[in-house]
Amino acid sequence: MLSMICIVLTLLASILVILAVLVQNPKSGMAANFGASNQVMGVRETTNFLEKFTWTMAAAIAVLSLVATVAMGGGAVYEGSTEISEDAKALQEQVFEGQLPAMPQAEIPAEEVPADAE
Repeated sequence: MLSMICIVLTLLASILVILAVLVQNPKSGMAANFGASNQVMGVRETTNFLEKFTWTMAAAIAVLSLVATVAMGGGAVYEGSTEISEDAKALQEQVFEGQLPAMPQAEIPAEEVPADAE
């Protein structure tokens, strides 16, 4: 339950980061030359807020990801079909005991000699 809440909050924070980055003015490059007129009437304060907001959301995404991972624990792995699971475990035991090679060997077919080459 906690992991699902963290995942939803992480998705929401990710969307907010995307929007905040898209709203920000570029600091350098060719696009900055065209946006020079935006530096009047308090736009500087807006960019400071957007930069702080972006860093805060990035930190929130990192923390929420760690909390979701810890909250999931080891029991969140889906086992799937019991028959397949038992077969896989049996194969693993045979490999570990040395009954089967760890890497299957493939047979390389012999090169066919054309009839007119003889």
